Amino acid sequence: MEKKNRRKFIEKGAATVAAAALGLPAMASKTAPSGDTASKHTAAGDSNRPPVVHHVFFWLKNPASTEDRDKLVAGLKTLAGIPLIKELYVGVLANTEKRDVVDASWQVSELMFFEDLSAQGNYQQHPLHLAFVKNCSPLWEKVVVYDAMNLFNRIG
Repeated sequence: MEKKNRRKFIEKGAATVAAAALGLPAMASKTAPSGDTASKHTAAGDSNRPPVVHHVFFWLKNPASTEDRDKLVAGLKTLAGIPLIKELYVGVLANTEKRDVVDASWQVSELMFFEDLSAQGNYQQHPLHLAFVKNCSPLWEKVVVYDAMNLFNRIG
């Protein structure tokens, strides 16, 4: 498999797994035409999802505790009060087929969309986000963040 095709395959697979984990519709993957930027959103006829994607995965200190999981989910839901966040999805691990490429070691994830990098940066200092970190960080052992610029999306 050519390197370029393998990279596209891996990117599409990662987007599909992330969407499935959060119960979202599968998103098509397509390279943006030369000169296009994520800030232009998508081609005519496609949904205009904001271009900055912020995806966070949480590993709980007590992974078997549904009480801790529910506290973290409740804390994440408070972030919906931040107007900088254009879309917010909170999810737990889906019971999908076990495969070598699937990381099933985390317990909770959140997926956010922002209009631009400035909004994402300002979100980091927002009082509701700071309160969430203060109140919920004792629940997690590990956090991994993936930030990306959306080049294409298709919903439905």
